[in-house]
Amino acid sequence: MTLFLTESDVRELLPMERAVECVEASLMAQGIDHAVNRSRERILLPQVSLHYMAGALPESQHVGLKIYTVTRKDFRFLVLLFDTETGRLLSLMQADHLGRIRTGAASGIATKYLARPDASRVGMIGTGRQARTQLQAIAQVRKLTAVKAFSRDQDRLQGFCREMSEGLGILVEPASTAEEATRFGEIVCTATTAQLPVVSGECLQPGTHLNAIGANMANRREFDDEAIRRATLIAVDSLEQSRKESGDLIQGLANLGRGWDGVIELHTVVAGKHAGRSSADQITLFKSHGIALWDVAVAGFIYQQALQKGRGKKLEID
Repeated sequence: MTLFLTESDVRELLPMERAVECVEASLMAQGIDHAVNRSRERILLPQVSLHYMAGALPESQHVGLKIYTVTRKDFRFLVLLFDTETGRLLSLMQADHLGRIRTGAASGIATKYLARPDASRVGMIGTGRQARTQLQAIAQVRKLTAVKAFSRDQDRLQGFCREMSEGLGILVEPASTAEEATRFGEIVCTATTAQLPVVSGECLQPGTHLNAIGANMANRREFDDEAIRRATLIAVDSLEQSRKESGDLIQGLANLGRGWDGVIELHTVVAGKHAGRSSADQITLFKSHGIALWDVAVAGFIYQQALQKGRGKKLEID
């Protein structure tokens, strides 16, 4: 039997703490060559785009595919989870919240390994749904004392600050500019739909760690060339995917006359193959696009929880 799991099921079965653990375990598996990841492919049509990506965690007996469509008005995400031994479709699950929480969890892991151990202030640029899970995950790995958030939408900004202050039990205040949020943060996070940079490298304080999760097209950017120049450690989730999608790095590295040789994948730090941060003053940067391996990791956890708790609708699929 195949389990169909709704957005409501996913929300109840996947707490952030567990998502962080799942994503970290998948990065460790990737770092020791016990995982397979395939980069996103896109079909772009005038009215709709189709996106798909796949990954496998053989030791967990899970292989899966995330597929989704985007239009100007809507988006629809699905994850298909299969058993690697039998090939059986274990679960079909709606994956909007799944995607947001695993993306947040990955930034949490990047923060855990790359931010200063004493980093406690966050500068948040962007206050949409992705921003919420980013901040929730960062709060899992660092003891936060204060957050300053910036958004061009004042109503959304006020709602975000109020909701996250209550949810995290810390002071989340509005910043008047992106520059103010950037200068404030020992950890800076961007979760925007920006076409042009919202983070100026000259505003990054020594020792800052930057998580950038928006701008996943070659013609979009969230941070400028100076941020790249000052960041002496740049990590990505997938070099293959970043070379196709990271406008920040594609454009920035070219403008600076630099190649990709110094860019590492996050799993090398998690697995201990790269030392990570080397000094308290070092500026570190994690550019995230989201990889299928994280989807498979958290989908496997959700499926097991659904079995234990009797959640989901059973489908007759051979």
